Amino acid sequence: MNNSATILIVDDEKHTRDGLRLSLEEEFDVYVAGNTAEAMEILQHDSPDVMLADLRLGGESGMNLIEQALKLPHPPICIMMTAYGSVDTAVEAMKRGAYDFVTKPLNLDEVEILIKRALKSRTLEKENVELKKQVERKYTVEGILGKSEVMKPVFEIIEQVAPSRATVLIEGESGTGKELVARAIHNLSGRPKAKLVAVHCAALAPNVLESELFGHEKGSFTGASERRIGRFEMADGGTLFLDEIGEIDANVQVKLLRALGEQTIERVGGSKPIKVDVRVITATNKDLAKLVQEGKFREDLFWRLRVVQLDLPPLRQRKSDIPILAEAFLRELAEINGKSYKPLSDEAMQALLAYDWPGNVRELRTALEHGVVMSNTSRIGLKHLPSYLVGGSALLFQNKVDGANHVSMPGNALPTGDDLNLEKMEHAMINAALLRTGDNRTEAAELLGLSRRTLQRKLRELGRVKRVRRPAKPEV
Repeated sequence: MNNSATILIVDDEKHTRDGLRLSLEEEFDVYVAGNTAEAMEILQHDSPDVMLADLRLGGESGMNLIEQALKLPHPPICIMMTAYGSVDTAVEAMKRGAYDFVTKPLNLDEVEILIKRALKSRTLEKENVELKKQVERKYTVEGILGKSEVMKPVFEIIEQVAPSRATVLIEGESGTGKELVARAIHNLSGRPKAKLVAVHCAALAPNVLESELFGHEKGSFTGASERRIGRFEMADGGTLFLDEIGEIDANVQVKLLRALGEQTIERVGGSKPIKVDVRVITATNKDLAKLVQEGKFREDLFWRLRVVQLDLPPLRQRKSDIPILAEAFLRELAEINGKSYKPLSDEAMQALLAYDWPGNVRELRTALEHGVVMSNTSRIGLKHLPSYLVGGSALLFQNKVDGANHVSMPGNALPTGDDLNLEKMEHAMINAALLRTGDNRTEAAELLGLSRRTLQRKLRELGRVKRVRRPAKPEV
């Protein structure tokens, strides 16, 4: 008997139950039940791996039993048995979650093979789930995805600095995910249950920012009709994230320096020091050291903020991360927009990899949402992405066939109007690749970043591309 797999047989006919039990018990641990109540008791207490249930259980329905079984915390693989086999019955059983369907009289060898196949399928599912978890652990830190070399030091710094109380300065272009990094540091710290309070400094005027950070007393300025606590007090015991720290004015810089040094603040219009326990993380899309040199930012505050500096690379320097970022965004955005998940076509992925992403990860997410919303086919194709990416893809391929090593995409070089016709662009790209390779389809496919099979299919879809032959060499 193999105790690693248990089978539950549910049939109101005793001879059927006994026949199946005798056939299977040499390989499996077998339970039997004659009705729904007996079956549910076994399912809830023993969690069998596979359930073979008859369609008709006296006056009860095997279909309903399957539905109940699949709602359990550890549902079995369900196989329907019936003497009333039909395509409609099979389809209905599958719709309700059955793994497969067998008809009576049963072929016992076939039933055993089906059970083993079902168990193997369950094992593969578990292995895939575990593999996915391993991949996520390898390429993810608190929701930040990346497998590129430039992201490895970022992950290492996050994990090393998070448990400390050190202030962290995150530098990176807009859209690189600086707030996501700040949240990762907070979540991995010793105070994850406390608040993380975020302030976007560039969005507030200097006098408003001072009040926002430190609070104010009633009557301290026109409109201050009541006392208000600031973000430092809100974040007490937790983390304060100050985004675009390079935008704060000199007066706020002085008060921030004192707050960091003494762990005390004073509300605007107040004179009583207030103790706060706050871990500060800041971020900027500017070169803060350069601002110090230019006299636009206090040097003493700079050193207070930059106990640890974390430089977040732009997306153009981590293009190998685009496929896993795209996969995660597509699944998230499909759910948000009430759509089914669709993968990217090869051409669409090539377009994403060709583009330099000045808006970084934020821009990538926006472009993919455009694709999710606009796609009406089984895959998100090039035509479903924003038009500037379509133009970028065409330039990528043209640069490849021209032998260029760098893809540059100035705005005035992007195709417009009729030039954005996908069929014309594909004709042009394929024509140029075939011309450059002397009509060698294998080399042309490699040059275009396609498989030879995909190129062959495109040639069939577009019709035989009319190519311009290389001029013959003049005779000497």
